[in-house]
Amino acid sequence: MIDVKDLAVAFGQGEARRQVVKSVSFSVAKGETLGIVGESGCGKSTVLRSLAGLDRHWEGAISLAGKPVDKNRSREQLLLAQMVFQDPFSSIHPRHRIERVLVEPVQAMKRGDGWDKVVPALEQVGLPAFFAERFPHELSGGQRQRVAIARALMLEPDVLLLDEPTSALDVSVQAEVLNLLSDLKETRQLTYVLVSHDLAVIAHMCDRVLVMKDGTFVDELDKQALQKGETHHAYSRQLFEASYL
Repeated sequence: MIDVKDLAVAFGQGEARRQVVKSVSFSVAKGETLGIVGESGCGKSTVLRSLAGLDRHWEGAISLAGKPVDKNRSREQLLLAQMVFQDPFSSIHPRHRIERVLVEPVQAMKRGDGWDKVVPALEQVGLPAFFAERFPHELSGGQRQRVAIARALMLEPDVLLLDEPTSALDVSVQAEVLNLLSDLKETRQLTYVLVSHDLAVIAHMCDRVLVMKDGTFVDELDKQALQKGETHHAYSRQLFEASYL
């Protein structure tokens, strides 16, 4: 479903130029959940933004659903993958009702007016239909993140890109959102790329994880290795020892 070859991302010019992602390659099978874990600033969110088409500074090759995508995406290419952002308080327009938040991507991509999809979208993420009339400030953080997930699914993508989807939430609701994502993956046959610094989240959700340090992948672990805490690199070992696994 995802194939990335020699992805590199740099920002700035001259002496200020900074190489954020350093020629990484990876693939994700259909229906798989791939985790990318590492400390803040290592480049993992930049990888997601490149996959989503939000960042156009990348070099290399990206294919989604077997189709090469360009730095400047066509509408059809943008439909292949959608992103759920870290902070549900800043990723949703504060002055728009929830129904408008949900229909906006449908209308922007010229896929109809989207109004008939609002109630089913809310219900699939466990929210009642009357939430469509509410404003974001009337919802809790967990409810806002459910709206963000529903918005990402409005265009029926094959791939969801999840950037720390629970780190801004209270511990009490993190498990609810993760379980929702697991259920949606099964019912809609989705493929996930999940970025996190939390190994407990990665171990719960992912079939495989890539460990990122300073813009490159230093380790790859399958689910069995994750559950046992087995690593192949000193940095991975440090992450495990610092976690609560």
